[in-house]
Amino acid sequence: MANGKALNHELSKLFNEMWDMDVNRLMPGKDYTIDLQGKAGAAQQGDSAVQDSAARHLFHNVNEERLKSIKTFATFISLLDNYEASTGVAEVVTPEERAENNCFLDAILATEVMKLAHEYLLKKKLAKPNLADFKYQLYDIWFQLYARKEGDRPDSCGFEHVFVGETRRGKQILGLHNWVQFYLQEKRNQIDYKGYVARKNKTRPDKDDQVLSIQFSWKGSVKPIGSTFIGVSPEFEFALYTVIFLLAEERVTRETVKIEEYELQMVVCRHGHHIGTSYPVLLGTSSEG
Repeated sequence: MANGKALNHELSKLFNEMWDMDVNRLMPGKDYTIDLQGKAGAAQQGDSAVQDSAARHLFHNVNEERLKSIKTFATFISLLDNYEASTGVAEVVTPEERAENNCFLDAILATEVMKLAHEYLLKKKLAKPNLADFKYQLYDIWFQLYARKEGDRPDSCGFEHVFVGETRRGKQILGLHNWVQFYLQEKRNQIDYKGYVARKNKTRPDKDDQVLSIQFSWKGSVKPIGSTFIGVSPEFEFALYTVIFLLAEERVTRETVKIEEYELQMVVCRHGHHIGTSYPVLLGTSSEG
């Protein structure tokens, strides 16, 4: 196991229950098709040009009708354009955006996946029983603005980093670990998929894999390796990261879990009372950020 950390059986059991309950998850080959193409070449953080092993998009097609008909996806998509990608540029939250954040939280709190997360956190005395209080707690963890760097104006929040992505001085991609954002950015030709990063024990991912390690460029910078769940609902990712965040006390937490066939290290970094970043690492691939 990576970093010598044993498999967390309790979290693996919980996350598999969430996986089974995730009725809003899109199915590979049915709701979307991916086109893996070639294996990505070597790259360093900050590179502006790398070998491109994939001439075509990663997402061959996605059933957008289905995406937009699911409330949690529809409300999630409306949040993606609310953020200024560059760190160091102050974010401004309008009343309309605050309302959109609340709509999204209301939608995910109505799902079985988030109800299960809430029940688990209640047992651990880490969440308030009242749903309105739990929603307030989620808002603070994910949407409260903070400064990524000392002395900057509030320019970031957990949601923006993890789900939307940010750039630092135009040289480095931060976050962007969400497949819907990846798909939408790719569709606008903002993202260029460069190829997959293989697991050591598996020469090549399958097109129905629902966790992938990939290399891509966005806004002129390369992300040498980024792992992402594919097809899962926003509530599934929110539930996983929130549970790990609230269980942990250290600044960086790595939990080794097995979800379905995937051995993952779930990484969650805190920024005070807020999420700094969170992402899955497919075990057997190199580390990432």
